[in-house]
Amino acid sequence: MPRDNPRNPGFPIPSGSELRAKGWRQEALLRLMENVLAVGEDPDNLVVYAALGKAARDKAAHDAIVRALTVMDEDQTLVIQSGKPVGLMKTSAEAPKVIMANCNIVGQWANAETFYDLERKGLVCWGGLTAGAWQYIGSQGVIQGTYEIFMRIAERRFGGTLEGRFVLTAGLGGMGGAQPLAGRMAGAAILCVEIDPERARKRREIGYLDEIAPDLDGALARIEQARAKGQALSVGLVGNAAEIYPRIAARGIVPDIVTDQTSAHDLVYGYVPVGYDLERVRRLRSQNPSELIPAGRASIAQHVRAMLHFQRAGAEVFDNGNLIRTQAQAGGVADAFDIPVFTEAYLRPLFCRAIGPFRWMALSGDPADIARIDDLVLEMFPDNRIVTNWIRLARENVPFEGLPARIAWLGHGERSALARRVNELVAAGELKGPVAFSRDHLDSAGMAHPNIMTENMRDGSDAIADWPLLDAMLLCASRADLVAIHSGGGGYAGYMTSAGVTIIADGTAAADVRLEQAIDNDTGLGVIRYADAGYPEAQDEVARKGINHLKL
Repeated sequence: MPRDNPRNPGFPIPSGSELRAKGWRQEALLRLMENVLAVGEDPDNLVVYAALGKAARDKAAHDAIVRALTVMDEDQTLVIQSGKPVGLMKTSAEAPKVIMANCNIVGQWANAETFYDLERKGLVCWGGLTAGAWQYIGSQGVIQGTYEIFMRIAERRFGGTLEGRFVLTAGLGGMGGAQPLAGRMAGAAILCVEIDPERARKRREIGYLDEIAPDLDGALARIEQARAKGQALSVGLVGNAAEIYPRIAARGIVPDIVTDQTSAHDLVYGYVPVGYDLERVRRLRSQNPSELIPAGRASIAQHVRAMLHFQRAGAEVFDNGNLIRTQAQAGGVADAFDIPVFTEAYLRPLFCRAIGPFRWMALSGDPADIARIDDLVLEMFPDNRIVTNWIRLARENVPFEGLPARIAWLGHGERSALARRVNELVAAGELKGPVAFSRDHLDSAGMAHPNIMTENMRDGSDAIADWPLLDAMLLCASRADLVAIHSGGGGYAGYMTSAGVTIIADGTAAADVRLEQAIDNDTGLGVIRYADAGYPEAQDEVARKGINHLKL
């Protein structure tokens, strides 16, 4: 039976052993779609996060997907085009159960104006990354990545710890909401600015945010108190970051780390410009959306100039993947790209070895299943410092949202080894139900994004989208359960292409084969992608792991 969901009462959390579909592979994908809405920002409108990241195109499409997953046979594949089911095709029992493509617009037309026009006509929807592919697990889905960024900065600049350090950031939506908890777990005093008081309240309610300050003076006082004591603390402040950042700079205060995760990628449905309140912006979105684009860029330009000021004053400043630099440059900030992006600055050596955001979800809904897998991870990878540290921290600090789930940065060979052992536990009845394995789209083989994932590639291949497309085709050939190809990003069109994957560990021998092949081929292609670009870490991984890279 589904569990009540206090966060989104009309969207219960799936759980239990009763099947509505004809097999666990179909049932699993149905539960994952239900789960992203259970933890979503605006599930009544099918929005999971980032203003327009949807689980389905509209209510009719959602209901049709549910029906199809419920009635489809083992030898059928559901085909979904931008959140709308278009075909239930005869394939084979080993073929993917769902294949989908979201927001892929032909190159010359891949721009914000075309996207918004198509979206208003109901012809496309933006899947985000994990929203439309039903892989989102709440803020936990990005929290380890945020934590690892903070810890890489700590190692590089602050002697391995952020104790006594001030982190300034903004945005407490579905993605940015991970920041306060990640900062606190890293030992910092972190101030998070958010324009929407309801979002700040939600983060405080679920324990991701310690407190909400009444004003800037109160916020800075609490941060200074915590910093002086070496106390880890997260403080929220309701306000517009494009106003707050310059006000902090004008006081001569220089945070140790500065970033941002507002909805800068979306100037119509996400970002709120300086001088506009929420109600006015909501009205303009339907009455005069074109007004918001220049206003948003002017506001972001003000915001980024303050970030550049902090950078020149000695702060560690980075773009956290929301395209704020791109919008600022379009708004006249010529040196916006003096700010590095987080992937190139801190995480690329990990991606070269296909170490990235791997995740699993307990389809039973029982937290004990995740606890058992936590134990398994610690048993299997005792020498993996990143993973063992994270599992212990997550157990103590990260609450579950929706289906119990966990994320851990595992690499080539490690991911498939864990998944296959979990499949054995399912077969042996040691877990209450099957487990879904997935990953973020921002992964070694999974994304081409010249302003985020693939910025400044060693061989100049930043904009080549072949790799995620090859990855999706390889995952289909490897019989993954769900394979997705998404495009979009800033302005929703033309900025990136990504591939997503989900494989179900249902305890069967067939699942064991799928898990090994799909996961190893996914990470193996990721290592090859970076080895092909000339990265020595990836070339070393090819040699160490015996990956069959065909070098010319």
